[in-house]
Amino acid sequence: MATTRRRTTRAGVDVPVRRVEGGRIARRVLGVAAAIAVIAFAVQGGEYGTTDLLRQRKQIAAERAKADSLEASIARLQAELKAIETDPAMQERIAREEFGMVKEGELLYRFTDPETVPVPR
Repeated sequence: MATTRRRTTRAGVDVPVRRVEGGRIARRVLGVAAAIAVIAFAVQGGEYGTTDLLRQRKQIAAERAKADSLEASIARLQAELKAIETDPAMQERIAREEFGMVKEGELLYRFTDPETVPVPR
């Protein structure tokens, strides 16, 4: 309970002074601290807290980006496969580059690195 006293100021005026018991303030502070702790635990605590939710959202975004990249790669490879199967110019290019094939009447020149060619003794 609050008690009232009078105090005289420097100017000589009596002013009522209200003293609050220290226990009431401590209980209020503890109550506010407990409420903050409960709210913090509700937001952060447990297996699926806010930080875990944010980490999972970041991981989902990374996995979606990876899936999009893989889908683009699949589409590119499918287009390349179709071109290999149906495009005669592509087939000829592969035959010339990969297998060293030449048309009738053409000469094939191969240039090698002199350091890699064995020298006969």
